Amino acid sequence: MPALPLIVFDVNETLLDLETMEPTFQRIFGDKSAMRLWFANFIMYSAALTVAGCYVPFTDIGAAVMKMLADTRGIGISEADRRELAEKFSTMPPHPEVPAALRKLKTAGLRLFTLTDNLLEVQTRQLTQGGIVDLFERRFSADGVKHHKPSREAYAYVERELGARPSEFCLIACHTWDTLGAVAAGWEAALIKRPGNDVLGVGPQPQIVGRDLNDVADQLIARRKR
Repeated sequence: MPALPLIVFDVNETLLDLETMEPTFQRIFGDKSAMRLWFANFIMYSAALTVAGCYVPFTDIGAAVMKMLADTRGIGISEADRRELAEKFSTMPPHPEVPAALRKLKTAGLRLFTLTDNLLEVQTRQLTQGGIVDLFERRFSADGVKHHKPSREAYAYVERELGARPSEFCLIACHTWDTLGAVAAGWEAALIKRPGNDVLGVGPQPQIVGRDLNDVADQLIARRKR
């Protein structure tokens, strides 16, 4: 039977429900869909800064992008707005199936980790608030290597810390940009098709695609049994 892969999870939206932030954007922008525009730009500029060789902590990028989008619409962002954004981002609940699916993977003998662009203290609060922090053996932040995903350096950081080869890892994420980075780095990857996320038909492809984490967990466990 093949060795069990080390399972590394993205956190934002993959495990936690990003859509719970929509009321904040509805209040500030008068448009709940502004949340998706904010998050897409958040990821784009974190990657752009990384490619440009300029590391900025993830939460600082999120606040700057919110102000940038507000400026383009002539909307003022107050200190209270910034605090609300940070608070909502730090307390997003898990998707409904996540706790049981994580426990299923652990029961099957898989070792679970996280790798997120969030600062370590932010993801710790997120996972603690969600009641799932103890399900992970160790948590990693891209801040530890000062390179945001999907840069090769972010994935290599986890490899060094755990003393394992790329082929021993499987990343689970709901963002194709993240699975692209992982597969290009020599990892396996599983993509969760959360709302608004799907497979991109070019570039390195994930080995597993599922509708939610429970589906992905079942596929991982079944593949090992085969």
